[in-house]
Amino acid sequence: MKKQQQFLRNISYTLDIVIILIAYLIAKKFSYNIDLQYFSYPFFFLSIVLWFVMSVFSKIYFEKRSNKFAEEMVQMIYHAILFIVSLSSVLFFLNLNHKFPSKFVLVFANILTFLAILSKYAIRKKIHAYLNKGIFYDQVLLVGSTKAAEEFIDAVKKYYYYGYKCIGYIDDQNQLKKECAYLGNLNDLHTILRTTEIDEVFIALPTGENEKIQNCIAICDGLNIKVRILPNLSEFTSSSVYINNIGLLPVVNVGDLPLDKRENRLLKRSFDIVFSLLFFILLGSFIFPLLAIIIKLSSKGPIFFKQERWGLNNKRITCYKFRSMYKESSDIDDDGNFQQAFKDDPRITLIGKILRKTNMDELPQFWNVLIGNMSVVGPRPHPTQLNIQSMELVDNYMLRHMVIPGITGLAQVNGCRGETRTTEDMQKRVNFDLYYIQRWNFWLDLQIIIQTVINIFRGDQNAY
Repeated sequence: MKKQQQFLRNISYTLDIVIILIAYLIAKKFSYNIDLQYFSYPFFFLSIVLWFVMSVFSKIYFEKRSNKFAEEMVQMIYHAILFIVSLSSVLFFLNLNHKFPSKFVLVFANILTFLAILSKYAIRKKIHAYLNKGIFYDQVLLVGSTKAAEEFIDAVKKYYYYGYKCIGYIDDQNQLKKECAYLGNLNDLHTILRTTEIDEVFIALPTGENEKIQNCIAICDGLNIKVRILPNLSEFTSSSVYINNIGLLPVVNVGDLPLDKRENRLLKRSFDIVFSLLFFILLGSFIFPLLAIIIKLSSKGPIFFKQERWGLNNKRITCYKFRSMYKESSDIDDDGNFQQAFKDDPRITLIGKILRKTNMDELPQFWNVLIGNMSVVGPRPHPTQLNIQSMELVDNYMLRHMVIPGITGLAQVNGCRGETRTTEDMQKRVNFDLYYIQRWNFWLDLQIIIQTVINIFRGDQNAY
């Protein structure tokens, strides 16, 4: 697999050189009123050099098997910004900006970014096609049988595009509950690695067993096999966790939440306002009247549905949605419990099914964003009854209210949406929410927004 990965990386390098040439020729053709009557080899080679130099900072050529395409797009946008700034600066200092004015550079860079995103998407789809055929997989060995090991097995089975195939696990006790071949105890590690083709080893031993972990790492290092650690940091889920070094000593830091900082809150709020205003001006101005007419004509009742939900610091807010159920529908079942929407729910209207499938029923919540009790991205706010049911059953449930809730969130783009049938379903959603809260950054918000748009067009089996 290492040779295959290097081959794909070489393909990416070569393809990017080609698209730099194509982008230059297209930009030259579009810039008809600019004097570019010749092919500039210095500009072409300068662009190639800066493109690859900036990749050191943007990491667009790093392994991205666990990244969604939305993350790769954001990474490419960040890379494009670095590229434009560096290219413009070098042209200015070399006094070449009169030959290659800013208009040409912007056209060139935008075309280049668009083509680069298309090429990365094409490569990604080709890799996924190979993975579907059982090609390009990394064979991995799992060491340990902790909860982290079980979650790893579930993850690589569900997200096949990570490209991992777990051939089995070793531990001193055969106690893994998931379907995975037991290959022996920890003493068998060296023999297994010598006799079996293993690309990577994932260690999921309890954090207290330092001696065993170090011994496994030493064996893998001796055989030049890549090692990854699956740490159990669940005891720190109430705080952000990050790792740095003091000298050569790794230190786990339990720090403040990113959105505790005033500058981060200001950035997020500014983005929410600008994004919501653009939505209402560019889309809402004609989508809202059209949907209002369709909803009104399709069934009796109001156009909008209002529901009490919990926002920041458990404060009650009124959440707005397009009505997708019949007017007389109740959200309380015969036993007095809160009844979530479920598949083939008879309470949902015909147009409501379409609205919920495409997430268009959530569009009025941009008003919530404008008035400040919701954000574009954040943990989804739950109805009061569902909060009351979950707060006693789900670990760290109330911690998701430490930030402003959002129209979309990390849990939703990872498939945790719709009905939560079990406590485990809700726990998984909360875990995603806490991960988002602890590791928030502006780029993560952009990734979630892009992935939400992709999911709208691709469809979501849990949307009903």
